[in-house]
Amino acid sequence: MTATVRRAPADSDGPLTADELERATDSISRISEAFSSRVVGQHRVRTALLVTLLAEGHVLLESVPGLAKTLASATLAQAIDARFARIQCTPDLLPSDIIGTQVYDPRNHEFETQLGPVHANFVLLDEINRASAKTQSALLEAMQERQTSIAGTIHPLPDPFMVLATQNPIEEEGTYVLPHAQMDRFLLKEIVDYPGEDDELMVLERIDDGTLGQHMTGIDAVASTAEVAELQDLVRRVYVDPAIRRYVVSLVRATRNVGEVLGPELGNYVEIGASPRGSIAFFQAARAMAVVQGRHYVIPEDVRELRHSVLRHRIHLSFEALADRVRPETVIDAVFRAVPTP
Repeated sequence: MTATVRRAPADSDGPLTADELERATDSISRISEAFSSRVVGQHRVRTALLVTLLAEGHVLLESVPGLAKTLASATLAQAIDARFARIQCTPDLLPSDIIGTQVYDPRNHEFETQLGPVHANFVLLDEINRASAKTQSALLEAMQERQTSIAGTIHPLPDPFMVLATQNPIEEEGTYVLPHAQMDRFLLKEIVDYPGEDDELMVLERIDDGTLGQHMTGIDAVASTAEVAELQDLVRRVYVDPAIRRYVVSLVRATRNVGEVLGPELGNYVEIGASPRGSIAFFQAARAMAVVQGRHYVIPEDVRELRHSVLRHRIHLSFEALADRVRPETVIDAVFRAVPTP
């Protein structure tokens, strides 16, 4: 499968038409149904993955093992007929193991380039915090630049390109915690919760009928990478009212001045607020959420719906907050209550 070539969006300055929205809704519905046919529950994860894909970002998933993170990633790739690669991060993993390297061919007496697994449409970085700092930097550089360099030659990554990194919040011995500046490069950070009782019973039923388990088969593709490129083009044309833009900026700026906005009690819990990347992330993700919801314009609820996913990894809490077991979501909710909604 070759990489999809990005096309210039047609009429990029004009509003989305009813036909374009109808096609987008149909594509998103097909992808969502295919995802749900394999992944039981996890509706927030499905929304986070769709929003990240449409906004051309990357997502960080955090949960204990066994909550279908790998299944969700692989299913999304299969639904779009895209290349999927899973990289199990370990301390001895080298950047060349991921990006690729040159290998000497004794038959032709020359070096040939072998591209690494990062050259796929969907790349699952399993337990990214177990990779060394050097390898993490190489991964995040590929995410940011959307290209790799091997022996001085630039190799563009395929389009669409999306990294789904996972973190295990337990068993942190021997791990390399992602620096705050690198965490900031993920569009969203989603916490994957345990399934409900009914969902867990459904998992057992699907294992019983062969839908899930070791002998399960893949799903048929319901969309193409070209359709995804078209959806991404539509997202860039979603209308964002100036009042919504000012709302986003006010929210992000409030995380930098929590003491003034919320008072000293919560203000002492925040050491560093969100950078301008937080405003950009809200802007991009809210546009994608609008398309997922079938609208050509952003409403405040699109911003509110994504507040935890956008900000939880961009707010650096103090040691006092950790000692008092204060969660980032508590501060985020307080900020949203304090900043007036347009």
